[in-house]
Amino acid sequence: MMNQFRWLTAGESHGKGLVTIVDGMPAGVAITEELITKDLLRRQGGYGRGKRQQIETDNASILSGIRHGFSIGSPVAIQLENRDHDNAAWETRMATEPITEPIDRVVTLRPGHADLAGTQKYGFDDVRPVLERSSARETAARVAAGALARALLAAVGINVYSQTISIGTIQLSTELANNADWKLIEQSPVRVTDRAVEQEMIKEIDKAKADLDTLGGVFEVRAQGVPFGLGSHVQWDRKLDGRIGQAFLSINAVKAVEIGDGLANASRPGSLAQDLIQPWSQENPKLWDRASNKAGGLEAGMTNGQDIVVRGFIKPISTVPRTLPSANLDTGDSENSFYERSDVAVVPAAGIIGEAMLALVLADALLEKFGGDNLSEISSNMSAFLETVKPRAIK
Repeated sequence: MMNQFRWLTAGESHGKGLVTIVDGMPAGVAITEELITKDLLRRQGGYGRGKRQQIETDNASILSGIRHGFSIGSPVAIQLENRDHDNAAWETRMATEPITEPIDRVVTLRPGHADLAGTQKYGFDDVRPVLERSSARETAARVAAGALARALLAAVGINVYSQTISIGTIQLSTELANNADWKLIEQSPVRVTDRAVEQEMIKEIDKAKADLDTLGGVFEVRAQGVPFGLGSHVQWDRKLDGRIGQAFLSINAVKAVEIGDGLANASRPGSLAQDLIQPWSQENPKLWDRASNKAGGLEAGMTNGQDIVVRGFIKPISTVPRTLPSANLDTGDSENSFYERSDVAVVPAAGIIGEAMLALVLADALLEKFGGDNLSEISSNMSAFLETVKPRAIK
């Protein structure tokens, strides 16, 4: 069986907590609770987030798989506490043991959520079990798992970043996006590389909040230092762009994904949609350099040595701060939807989740290609392969 980087999450939004288990983490990678918690806090930040982020302060608790700050090759289990669960109401509503006291069922169906489809699929007469698991709260566990993947990738020279491209109608130019200042982005409340655009995005969020509405937008994730040969062209389910697309579309509210210049290339003539391969010479020792990166680092389902560039298009949060016409689960009669606290815009936070998802896919592809049970072995295998990535006549 080939090496795999596998992971699962468990937990509900207002249950006792969230858990993630990562299997396939090779031995010898530096991992600490502080490292994971740093990414969890990045996910909770961003202008336009709701009150839940003020209640929860996510801290990672490593239960297994790490010894003295390094992975040991066994499954890594991480737990995140839901502080909101300590509220007596939630302890009853989300109790794991049978209860005798009556509980108010949630029977008003909210458009844009999993409420209707989930209750019909699983046979529930209460929306609560569906909305608790389908909540974006689950993505905190993904970010925890992603932090492990990022640590593995960083150890072999692959780094993953994200930035906000648009919020509502305010958009960052392609030129600025392609010259992102990652340190500046980490300091920005909307995770954008330009201060003028940042202020316009903040104004857009403030206006939506005043209008009792929400905003969507676009986030971009880039992986730098990616070697040739991750993924494969030989089977549909091994194509890396397909695996990345699935990962991004699994993020709450993401309804479209673009790799490289995917949208622009659709309207260009073929002669202008290619990344021309540069000849090798002693003056240009970078092997297989390109004149551009319109393909976003992926050709025929494989990495081609360039940066991987992926954009996620996220719809406005469905939980808008106003009631909307809907229906009752019991009777089918017309009824206004209820409102629970929510964010106004989550594009900056979605970028952090996107980083985690891309890192998780790349970590799996890395182990698939280079194998190994410990970091030293993987690094050695990768170095040996990279020695072969050159014109065939060059020894």
